[in-house]
Parts: sequence; structure tokens; C-alpha cells
Amino acid sequence: MLSNLAAGTAVILTTVFIHTAGLIGVTHAMAWLVGHFRMHGRRSRVVAIVTVVLGLFGILTLEVWLWAICYLLVGAFSDIETALYFSTVTFSTLGLGDVLPSERWRLFSALEAVNGFLVIGWSTAYLVAASTRVGPFRSGEHF
Repeated sequence: MLSNLAAGTAVILTTVFIHTAGLIGVTHAMAWLVGHFRMHGRRSRVVAIVTVVLGLFGILTLEVWLWAICYLLVGAFSDIETALYFSTVTFSTLGLGDVLPSERWRLFSALEAVNGFLVIGWSTAYLVAASTRVGPFRSGEHF
């Protein structure tokens, strides 16, 4: 049980770091693209929100891959395809149950679900804030 908690905590801390750095990167990329192409009005807002959505998808994908690689390293799964599938289903909290890790790593996978729930929520909050601050949506007009 302690190995599950220790490994899960280490991966969660890593995903928090990845997510923080990723959101900072997305913010800078969004500002650079809009400024570099000197877009104003609706086009710049659309470019900004597309940058945010693609950036968030990339960050979340990296985090899912991190968990999948960790499943391989601890021996919960024997191949990357199964580990990646399980990680995606668990991180997204879909939890189909058609593929399960070895009993020894069940708590580890539960921590991934909690981690995914939190960072997906964090991503949603960031997306809503970006949508109303620099994106094509305005508070009071679209919400």
C-alpha cells in the first residue's frame, strides 16, 4: 500500500508541475501568436482560444502518457497499448473496467483517477477564464 501511495504521489506531483508549466507555456504561446500575426478583433480571439484548446489537449495527453509509462515501469501492464488505454480511461474518470491492473496497483490507479479529475477541472477553469478574457466569448453576452 505504501508503494502505491508513494509512487502515486510522485506522479501526481509531476503532473502538477507539467500542468503548471504547460499552462504558462500556453499563455505565452497565445500572446505570441496574437501579437506576432498582429491580429485584432474576432480573428485574434479565435486564434487565442484554438491555441488554448490545443495546448490543453497536449498537456493532458502528456500526463496520460506519463501515467501509462509508470504502469509499465511498475509492472502493472506488460505492453504500452494496454497501459495507455487503461491510463486514458482512468485519467478521464470514464473507468470502463474492461482492463484492470494487477491487484497490487489498484490504489495507484485510483490516484490517477483523482489526479485526472482535478487537472481536467483545472483545465476547464483555465479554458473558461481564457474564453471570457481573450477568447471569442464575453461574460454576460454568451454566459
